[in-house]
This record gives sequence, structure tokens and C-alpha cells, in this order.
Amino acid sequence: MSKYEVIIYWSKDDKAFVAEVPELSGCMADGKTYQQALNNVERIIAEWIETAKSLGRPIPKPKGRLMFA
Repeated sequence: MSKYEVIIYWSKDDKAFVAEVPELSGCMADGKTYQQALNNVERIIAEWIETAKSLGRPIPKPKGRLMFA
């Protein structure tokens, strides 16, 4: 399991749970259940990091809980 913050919410439009990773731009996944969305986003996080490495892009270190104003 990654240490990045994951925000999961229900999307009425998509009729699915959506999991977003704010620290990794564009990193998100969905699922029919909360747990499926979480499982899917864990896989997407790994793919996001692998792609960033292959492109020589920086990978942000997990900050933990983010605070929004």
C-alpha cells in the first residue's frame, strides 16, 4: 500500500466511487465499490510512478494528510 493520500468519493454522474491522489497529477481510478476504487488506485499509483521514472520525471514524496483551506 502506498503512503500517498487518497480521496474517495461517490460520483453520481459516473455511478461509481472515484479515488483521487492529489499529490500525483492526474492519478485517479474508479470502482463499483469503495474497496474496488481503493484497490484500483493502488495499482494506478504504481503505474504512475513507473511511467514517471521511465520519462525521467520527478516523483513527489508522500506528504501524508493534506490540508485544504
